[in-house]
Amino acid sequence: MAKDESFDIVSKVEFTEVTNAITATMKEIKTRYDFKGSKSEVTLDKEELVLVSDDEFKMDQLKDVLLGRLIKRGVPVKNLDYGKMEKASGGTVRQRAKLVQGIDKDNAKKINTIIKNSGLKVKSQIQDDQIRVSGKNRDDLQKIISLVREADLTVDVQFINYR
Repeated sequence: MAKDESFDIVSKVEFTEVTNAITATMKEIKTRYDFKGSKSEVTLDKEELVLVSDDEFKMDQLKDVLLGRLIKRGVPVKNLDYGKMEKASGGTVRQRAKLVQGIDKDNAKKINTIIKNSGLKVKSQIQDDQIRVSGKNRDDLQKIISLVREADLTVDVQFINYR
């Protein structure tokens, strides 16, 4: 009897890499001429990025620098959920970006329908904020991975525990 092969579909953000990207962003902002005398900064508050800048234009530039650093560090930028831009003290603007961890129910259902519609002999189970996919054939699991990668999801997914 052949043993079932399996893997987990998860959506995780490495906070050490986020911290490194924030540090690199702040270094770049301090050296850039267009940010000279600006009150721009990025901080990490639990699972939220807090961006503060002088005005909306500088905020957009700050986001561009931060996104570039996050991409270089391998942090999935799809997992950033930006809130509304709000007025802050000192005539500045603030925006919060929540770092989404785990796969929400809508995306989990979408992934499950992709797996079921594939016609491959695999089973999928939603386990909290991740999905376990198992089957007898490794090739089927590889096909599922490529189907999920091509899917239009609102979060970035990783594939772990491939056995």
